[in-house]
Amino acid sequence: MVTVPDPGSDLRLGGQQALASEFTRHRERLLRLIQWRLDPRLAGRVDPDDILQEAYLDASTRLNHFLAQPDLTPFVWLRGIVVQTMVNVYRRHLGTDMRDVGREQRRNFLPGGDATSMSIAALFVGHLTSPSQAAMRVEIAASLERALADMKPTDREILVMRHFEELTNAEAAQALGIETKAASIRYIRAIARLKETLDKFPGMFSG
Repeated sequence: MVTVPDPGSDLRLGGQQALASEFTRHRERLLRLIQWRLDPRLAGRVDPDDILQEAYLDASTRLNHFLAQPDLTPFVWLRGIVVQTMVNVYRRHLGTDMRDVGREQRRNFLPGGDATSMSIAALFVGHLTSPSQAAMRVEIAASLERALADMKPTDREILVMRHFEELTNAEAAQALGIETKAASIRYIRAIARLKETLDKFPGMFSG
């Protein structure tokens, strides 16, 4: 029988020194998460690097939480801490605008979720720059926003995780606390819904 290496074995054995190495190894992915999800209202007020630094300090005091979860990978654990740090930052800066923070935190979704559909749609149409494409861009973006808004929150979230955060299916499943097969089904369903929308604009997209 082939033994599959535990991706968190170094962190489980190496303590704080291993944590520093893991954080450095995953830094760019974690930074991409922050940049993608940072609420526009905080632009100019919050530095993504400062959020990363705060998350690292938090992780250094919570290593025992990781050790108590043998099935969790280091990246998914660190990602969860970054998400929690962002929630805390939002709470500090946005105050009363964070009424739903408890619900968002439990779902592992970040505040500002209403903007997610617009953000995803904007990325899909951002490359449409020719005169004919630009004329259709607003209509396409509006159609994509409607399709995304109509998705179940978990389907939309896994689309963001897989497509923009570049998580694997297994990582997305761990982050959402669902089975790997369920994560795959949700991702396929979300992609099919987007394709159905994009197919209404033949010749505008490829791949």
